[in-house]
Amino acid sequence: MNLKATNKTETNKYELEVEISAEDFNKALSEVAKTEGKKMSVSGFRKGHAPRSVIEKMYGENVFFEAAVDKLYRPAMQDAIEASGLEVIAVSNADVTSVSRENGIELKLTVVVKPVITIEGYKGIEATKKNVEVTDEDVSAELVKVQDRNSRMVDVDNRGALTGDTAVIDFEGFCDGKAFEGGKAEGFELSLGSGQFIPGFEDQIVGHEVGDEFEISVKFPEDYQAEELKGKDATFKIKLHQIKRKELPTLDDEFAKDVSEFDTLDEYKNSLREKLQSDREKQEETNVENQIFDALIEKVQGEIPEEMYEQEVEESINNFAYRLQSQGLNLETYLKYTGMDVNAIKEQFRPQSEKQLKLRLALEKIAELENLEVSDEAVEEEYEKLAKQYNMEVAQIKNLVAETQIRADLKNQKAIDFVKENASVKAEKPAKKTTRRKSTKKAAEEKTEETAEAKTEE
Repeated sequence: MNLKATNKTETNKYELEVEISAEDFNKALSEVAKTEGKKMSVSGFRKGHAPRSVIEKMYGENVFFEAAVDKLYRPAMQDAIEASGLEVIAVSNADVTSVSRENGIELKLTVVVKPVITIEGYKGIEATKKNVEVTDEDVSAELVKVQDRNSRMVDVDNRGALTGDTAVIDFEGFCDGKAFEGGKAEGFELSLGSGQFIPGFEDQIVGHEVGDEFEISVKFPEDYQAEELKGKDATFKIKLHQIKRKELPTLDDEFAKDVSEFDTLDEYKNSLREKLQSDREKQEETNVENQIFDALIEKVQGEIPEEMYEQEVEESINNFAYRLQSQGLNLETYLKYTGMDVNAIKEQFRPQSEKQLKLRLALEKIAELENLEVSDEAVEEEYEKLAKQYNMEVAQIKNLVAETQIRADLKNQKAIDFVKENASVKAEKPAKKTTRRKSTKKAAEEKTEETAEAKTEE
């Protein structure tokens, strides 16, 4: 391979002119002819035994050209990119301009390179940190959540159904006197007041008792998903089998012992307060970090090629698909459920992907400007941390994750730390307490009344 020329065609794009020698091309032709010739039938010869010269005479002398070009094309392209010294992120176009036994192969590659980024004002970025406070009401609300999680359902047989109860019912729906598809179920558990069914359905079950059989009348919404039921009146036959209500545990020391390692409810409340405080402080740290990141993104200057955005979107979608897979769902099924197509999900991921790309470019530039380096020891520590996290051997992790990627990630983290250390983070000013001043007239009246009362007492 010979890189003849490297020509800049536009911002972030170059054209590489590449030659593959006649010697290399003819060698590839011979190798291809041996393998491809075995698949070809020629009259008078057993399949795969016809000489190359006979095959070329019958099918044309360039019969093996395409396979030989395919054999040499990718290695030559990679060698040319390395020889160019360019930081190539994509090959947007590749053309074979000429092929011959005498002169070999000539290629033209259009490559997209990493953009030149500038960034200023990354020191002293301003951010506001809110004051974090956990009130007694916050603790009580969290306690109610725990209480609800530890509730149990008990049968009700001495009253009618109430909003908030769970009713176990059989139902069958009719429109114009005919049962419709999907309108029937048995032993269905319906939480009354949840809005799970169409408006009016759940309300008409309230008040009925176990064993009641009755009918309710409803109207399907105009925007109902089933076209044939939109805006239609319907009747449902209902049989109420069971009513269940939620029974909450008593908030006392025994409850604290059941749900925690603490012996008293007060101790448990204190632990909830500490956890809420810690969680909110972490959330506020993340909020401050996001303010800094957003400011950094705004400071990125440079023409970023579309190909980089597309790669970032693809990476985001691949990560999303991997998370779906861990939940037993694939991307194709997810798209079907949500009514989306590939283009729609790309549009959904595009804004966040753009921010991620700009942030990464900003951090890389800051690391360069500030001469931030990562030691070999830090790289090894990161490999060990990943091995422990995924319960694998360090050697396995090294086979999966390139050292260049580990080093780049650690360098970006150092850039994040640098920007945060040099940021100007101010505490949010507490809201001023406003007090209403009494009018002069009102104050005078109150003073007169106090004087009169004092004289009366005397």
